[in-house]
Amino acid sequence: MRTSENIKDYILRHVELYPADITLQAMQHFSLSRPAVLHYVNQAIQENLLTAEGSTRARRYRLQTIAEKHFEVELAADSESAVWQYRVRPYLALPENVLNICDYGFTEMLNNAIDHSQAMKALIFMRQNYARVEFLISDRGIGIFEKIQKARGLESPQEALLELSKGKLTTYPAKHAGEGIYFTSRMFDRFVIRSGLLKYQRRREEDDGWLVEVKDRVGYRKGTLVYMQISTNAHWTARQIFDTYQDDDLRFRRTHVPIALAREPGQQLVSRSQAKRILSRFEQFTEVILDFQGVDEIGQGFADEIFRIFTTAHPNIPVKVVNTTPAIDRMIAFVRVNAPIYPVTENP
Repeated sequence: MRTSENIKDYILRHVELYPADITLQAMQHFSLSRPAVLHYVNQAIQENLLTAEGSTRARRYRLQTIAEKHFEVELAADSESAVWQYRVRPYLALPENVLNICDYGFTEMLNNAIDHSQAMKALIFMRQNYARVEFLISDRGIGIFEKIQKARGLESPQEALLELSKGKLTTYPAKHAGEGIYFTSRMFDRFVIRSGLLKYQRRREEDDGWLVEVKDRVGYRKGTLVYMQISTNAHWTARQIFDTYQDDDLRFRRTHVPIALAREPGQQLVSRSQAKRILSRFEQFTEVILDFQGVDEIGQGFADEIFRIFTTAHPNIPVKVVNTTPAIDRMIAFVRVNAPIYPVTENP
């Protein structure tokens, strides 16, 4: 449908992709003349949603910042709910579903810094424009991966990240259920943790799939930095994300594990020890989804440990797979020959 609001919305949500060509893109998308599109561009400028730079022949457009806050909090004195309620929330203009997601993610991540980081202060950054809102929470305490590694007696920060990605992991069980990062990382369009030498990023794709990236040796960062970004027109709710992974009694039942996290730089997934690291704590769940995105093949020992030995010992815990390659499917089928048959389910 071509309405004035749709045209302006298209311009504002695509201008970052086409800062110099947004007028042409809108003309082609809506079959409009250049003067007609420029009418909406100029309207957005007058409403302080868009800015223009440069001469007419080389003009570039960018989104105008609607709200921006940058401040420090004393972690021993400030509660996450008070910071949100009085120092962040009043400056945001968002649909209710997006606001609820921001409330959950911001307070969960700031509470993690308060309870876990052992830092004195945290830096808070918030910015909103027409298309998105973003948050950054940064401390200089003990890094999240280092703390989990030490608390759980793990071999490396990478293994700590693998455990963190499963959910139900906390170093402070008296006050935390270990679910905050798991759910927050799935509510936002983009979720990033940087700590030590690791950078972990989840990005929502257009088809509601996920792109998970892990970078090693990105430059050492003391403490923990968490970045969250979500579109202002996100169509999902926090409740829908909870329902995806909880049962009817609101218990966290389903985990979705990126298999690539089990692979140290330069390694292939071939050994039983690698498989056992992935399998750790699976007994806490009633359903497991293994995501093979970014993994081309696996070794026989690795596959046998998960898809024959574990599934035989735990027939009540379905292990499903997504984003496999033909080579991985063949290996899984091979090791399952002598095990009870549990269907490989794609895109559950």
